[in-house]
Amino acid sequence: MSAPKHIFNRSARSIEYSRYLMQQPSVTPNDAGCQRWLAEKLTNMGFTCQFDHHQGVSNLIARFGHNGKTLAFAGHTDVVPAGNPEQWHEDPFAATVRGERLIGRGAADMKTGIGAMLAATERFLTHNPSPDCNLLWLITSDEEGEAEHGSKRIRQHLHEQGVQPDYCVVGEPTARRFTGDTIKTGRRGAISARLKVFGRQGHVAYPQYADNAIHKMNSVLGALTSINWDEGSDDFPGTSLQVTHIDSGNFTDNIVPSQCTICFNLRYSHRFTQKTLQGLIEAAVATETDDFSLSWERPCEPYFTSVESACSLIGYAEQAIYEHTGAFPVLSTSGGTSDGRFFASEHTQVIELGVPNASIHQANEWVALQDICLLEEIYTSLLHKVGG
Repeated sequence: MSAPKHIFNRSARSIEYSRYLMQQPSVTPNDAGCQRWLAEKLTNMGFTCQFDHHQGVSNLIARFGHNGKTLAFAGHTDVVPAGNPEQWHEDPFAATVRGERLIGRGAADMKTGIGAMLAATERFLTHNPSPDCNLLWLITSDEEGEAEHGSKRIRQHLHEQGVQPDYCVVGEPTARRFTGDTIKTGRRGAISARLKVFGRQGHVAYPQYADNAIHKMNSVLGALTSINWDEGSDDFPGTSLQVTHIDSGNFTDNIVPSQCTICFNLRYSHRFTQKTLQGLIEAAVATETDDFSLSWERPCEPYFTSVESACSLIGYAEQAIYEHTGAFPVLSTSGGTSDGRFFASEHTQVIELGVPNASIHQANEWVALQDICLLEEIYTSLLHKVGG
């Protein structure tokens, strides 16, 4: 599928807004004033804005309207560090335009997504000041970090206030070649674990008096890697377990180690829950030894939005994309975790739709100006389809 020839305006508001946001050095969890600026813009449109500050994290919840279904735009103002400045051809926080590209930290992930959201919201409300829908903005500065005090807290605030969005569009970079060629309709879950197996220390010359923890761990690893995981489906990659670290303590070449620790990560489909997955792992380890400890870290639940959902958000997005590109998007669940998991539920359809993601987190991160403007057009059309 070739990129569409989209006529764009270099002075488009989505580009202007993206550049302003990129010029704020909002490295996780610092917001650097981005949300205050967004709130001022949204307030001028008639939104009611609420801030939440916790553990150095800034969150913004903005609301508009009291009729019909509720569409939320979700995203994050934080970015990863710029890294080695010698690898950058431009100042990473100058938001430099070179030719047809916008270069700088956050160009792809994901300040251009927020810039396009803001420009599209302005256009929509100017054309339709009393839409048949409610609008929410859900913005955090804790997506690139541990994500403990960001969208997770926003979701809790919404729950306490009885707010349940019908639709949620996350502005993460999802495209492969050009904006609109791919929509993320779900993500696999992820969880990490630290497993420690205990033995008995001894001299290597007298192994009969020792219990080698590495040898025991080898048997445990065999049990873990022989688990018959699901192979996935057309909609979802299968489940996998990958060992990421192994440690038996201080090394001496004539001592049998008394303990061995491995770290591993699981990426799993929506066929599992965190509880069932943990039970399966614990049962596999127990077949080889009962002398172990197992702790779990960084849990991220999976989510999946079906194209067959009633009043399908995917359907609305597909139509909006086709109007501006002449092609329908690929529906994908690939990639790592995202904040979409916090908002997805049986009541809330979630998709991720944004600019190309090839340069995210890299030096000289960039996005084509055309892709920013195209995203603004797609978001505007999507708002009209939901809100009339």
